[in-house]
Amino acid sequence: MTAITLTSCEVFEIDNYQEPSETIHGAVVDAATGDSVLTDQGSEGIRVRMTQLDYSDNAEHNPDFYCMPNGSFQNTKIFKGYYNVRVDGPFVPIVRENEEGTPIIDGSQTVKVEGSTECIFKVKPFLKVEFVGYPTVSNGQITAKVKVTRGVSREEFRELVQPMGNYDESYPNITDIQLFISYSSSVGYRARDERWSSSIEYAGDTFEELLGTPVVIKSTKGVAIPSGRHVFVRAAARINYDTPVGSGTRRWNYSKPMEVIIP
Repeated sequence: MTAITLTSCEVFEIDNYQEPSETIHGAVVDAATGDSVLTDQGSEGIRVRMTQLDYSDNAEHNPDFYCMPNGSFQNTKIFKGYYNVRVDGPFVPIVRENEEGTPIIDGSQTVKVEGSTECIFKVKPFLKVEFVGYPTVSNGQITAKVKVTRGVSREEFRELVQPMGNYDESYPNITDIQLFISYSSSVGYRARDERWSSSIEYAGDTFEELLGTPVVIKSTKGVAIPSGRHVFVRAAARINYDTPVGSGTRRWNYSKPMEVIIP
């Protein structure tokens, strides 16, 4: 039996790997308007996935991270190297393959990350969600008007997504509108107060006739928000389609947040 002895210097050298310090940053924007694609800050938001291409022949992707609510992203702990970068969110998938795995379109980016590297992704959001006017308050209950329009028509959605296979005409159906309320300015699904946040569900294509029309949504009935408090509200809506495909995660398109003072 042979004994192996390592000096303290050798142990230090083995364990002395340089920490990653390169930065990647960027944003996800509407290809048609240039507007930021607003999102949630968490796993229901826009996912950023990076795979280092010069590390090995069978490289696995790095740990995923997520965009900030305004659609921008930044990671300051990346090793220097070449990466494939893709984003998945409430927009037409930028990487699409047919059922046989043959690429149809690949909107991912291959970049060299060194120093500070920028990536801008131009996408087709499913929906645009916005408040109409300013929310009102009565007896501690918030009432808001929300308008939802399509960023991609049903016809264009079918044209882009159907070649991936297993298409369902229910995919573009709008399934729900959410009113998220929180003391936090990053209000969203991940930062909401369940006492006051509310939703309206829609079956089938019943929301179709409401597209472009202000829809009234109120905070939870009978649960008053305390007087004198400042809260933030955001509206969100989503379609019956998960991204990435097969993930089971249906991601919301969001409005900008608004601050509401409770009298």
